[in-house]
Amino acid sequence: QVQLIESGGGSVQAGGSLRLSCAASGRALTSLRIAWFRQASGKEREFVSTISQSGGSTNYADSVKGRFTVSRDNAKNTVFLQMNSLNSEDTAIYYCAAAASLPMMVRPPNLPGDYEYWGQGTQVTVSS
Repeated sequence: QVQLIESGGGSVQAGGSLRLSCAASGRALTSLRIAWFRQASGKEREFVSTISQSGGSTNYADSVKGRFTVSRDNAKNTVFLQMNSLNSEDTAIYYCAAAASLPMMVRPPNLPGDYEYWGQGTQVTVSS
């Protein structure tokens, strides 16, 4: 069983930065594809970013491209999401998700159903 614990959320003013962390246990991080999703109040959960097991492949939602950067430190079993130039539309609960195995697909793995393990979420609030 894989456990994921997010940290690093908080309140920040528009234009500011935060770095989220996702610590994994129960399985080597090198075997897991990791994604970040977020869910704003009253809205559906939406894809933010994903990173492959090796870290060599990343994908981003258009809304965060150029502002957010996903990275991983497999030695520390931790994945990071660096968020810069934050705005009020980034306010949401951010979730870390992991997939142990994915079928070959022609699209990036950017759907919640692609991932079987989820963290409890961390709140990010951006004030203008």
